[in-house]
Amino acid sequence: MRIDRMLRERGPVFSFEFFPPHTDEGEENLFRAITELRELEPSFVSVTQRRGSTRVRTLELVVRIRRELGLEPMAHFTCADATVDELHGVLGRLRDEGIDNVLALRGDPPSADGAFVAAAGGLSHSSELLALITANYDFCVGGACYPESHSESVSPDDDLRQTKLKVDSGACFLITQLFFDNRAYFDFVARARRAGIDVPIIPGIMPITRATQVDRFESKMFGAHIPEPLCEAVQRRKEEPEAVMQLGVAWSTLQCAELLAGGAPGVHFYTLNRSPATRAILSALQAAQPWERAG
Repeated sequence: MRIDRMLRERGPVFSFEFFPPHTDEGEENLFRAITELRELEPSFVSVTQRRGSTRVRTLELVVRIRRELGLEPMAHFTCADATVDELHGVLGRLRDEGIDNVLALRGDPPSADGAFVAAAGGLSHSSELLALITANYDFCVGGACYPESHSESVSPDDDLRQTKLKVDSGACFLITQLFFDNRAYFDFVARARRAGIDVPIIPGIMPITRATQVDRFESKMFGAHIPEPLCEAVQRRKEEPEAVMQLGVAWSTLQCAELLAGGAPGVHFYTLNRSPATRAILSALQAAQPWERAG
């Protein structure tokens, strides 16, 4: 089922994101986590494309998820390190396998401090990839957006112009980068609507489960501002791993409840291929149903 149709016809849409493991053991652990989360009846699950891994690997995983687990998959698809002909080759296979949903992304540069360089005969921007896909295929295509601005944008206004270009190029929904302050999301949505971006904007959430994640999430790679009360609370518990995880789950649960009560169309969970934190958060949300207070 197409994600744009889910967003029109269902209540809040909950989804989980996973990444392709490097080993057979990792793949079995991944499917164990997906199986544990399947009882929560996610609307869809997505599989990323890691730099250095092939698009074919992502394709194989989304096909296996649909065939073996009966879940609706979305394939992440980047234009990094690929010619246009290579992109068409994998897109054709996704189409032939009956995959309906694709998240179109540029892809990361080789390092956090490096510059992105398009492959010879390839594409430079996700908006170009979106235009290629929508002109040649009947996928439901989504794009990424950044409530706190992409690290390469010169300003929030420039970032919003790039987001608008993605929608104008065919994105029918957007999923945000992770964030920890809901004001960033609500402000971004308001600015997006004023700019004429009218597609659903799904917040992306990843709970803090380890104290070491704080610096990583605030780094250039993610660019997420962590509110001072949360940061201080994590630091006070840094020698207590279980307490840090409990705090992260509690914060994200409250965060998601406020987002859903404020009209967010769902939540996309970045799982890191693990199930316990996401299970706890979504189970609480499904019991409390904060979206009933929306509006």
